[in-house]
Amino acid sequence: MDELEFIARKPLVQLTPVLDDNFALLACLKYLHSPAASASIDVDAYWPKWNGPWWQMMLLFEMGRVAEIPPQVIEKILQAFDSYYLDFFPFREDDVPTGRDPLFHVACHCQLGSIYQLLTSYGVNLDERYPWMREWFLRYQMDDGGLNCDEAAYVRDVPRASVVSTLPVLEAVLHYTRREFTEAEVEFLNRGAQFLIQKRIFRRASTGKAIDEAWTRVCFPRFYHYDVLRGLNFLLRWSLKLRTPIPVSAIAETIRLIDTSFPDGTVCVQRDAWSGNTSRWFDAKDSTWFRAPAASFPLLELVSREGTESPYLTGIWNDTRETLRTLIDEKLIETSEAIK
Repeated sequence: MDELEFIARKPLVQLTPVLDDNFALLACLKYLHSPAASASIDVDAYWPKWNGPWWQMMLLFEMGRVAEIPPQVIEKILQAFDSYYLDFFPFREDDVPTGRDPLFHVACHCQLGSIYQLLTSYGVNLDERYPWMREWFLRYQMDDGGLNCDEAAYVRDVPRASVVSTLPVLEAVLHYTRREFTEAEVEFLNRGAQFLIQKRIFRRASTGKAIDEAWTRVCFPRFYHYDVLRGLNFLLRWSLKLRTPIPVSAIAETIRLIDTSFPDGTVCVQRDAWSGNTSRWFDAKDSTWFRAPAASFPLLELVSREGTESPYLTGIWNDTRETLRTLIDEKLIETSEAIK
């Protein structure tokens, strides 16, 4: 515990974000103002990765520049939820209404949790406009406390959740609820937190082995990706906001891991968010979709380059350590080594 307190009380580091006149930032904003961006959303709000309007908007959100997103593309995204996406998550293809495509017209949990955060941050009252979104988050929580974007997981004999699918939704409810939590929401958050606690943020509860070694390397932007800093930040902020003690055994390894990687407090990108992936692409000539390597864009490559000092990740680590310090001061860290 003394070691964690020492880490929590280290000096915070302030890094200068991307400059306002940076070419890559200006190119991103110019694209989102263009007819091409609106036309792309008309075809599909989510695809293609990683350079479509959805992803450029999500990057600006993670950079703290959501207010600079043009209102017309925000409205286009909202229109997609008006008429394009289903307001429920089908478990079987037979559950998809006639005329709807399960690949395009069904939002997944991490997709919905991510855009919920962006739109609420922008100022959209989603509880009024789309009350089904909040209901969706709570409805599809599994018995183990998480969610899973693989619809087949819900009909297995023993349904199991995915950390990747779960975190954006937990963040949406914890950070973007503009009123008092309902009892159901408190239960949802507590069960989700226990899901992460049981895994000590990145380990299998059954074997103790890392679920995915890549999670131990922080990335930016996250989009829906997961890493140990993201999981740790959520758990500590959940503990503080709901005044719920958290076992030191659930967080100590991750805190030491991050501090060892970045002892001076300056966090660098350890893995990028976009390379090595494929995407669905639309061929306007014959109105068909095809698979091909995903594309990036200059701003994404600038802030996601491995080894780059990240003001955004550093800011999250600052927030995490400040929250940890408060939890220690308020005796909300349980020193018992047993994870309940």
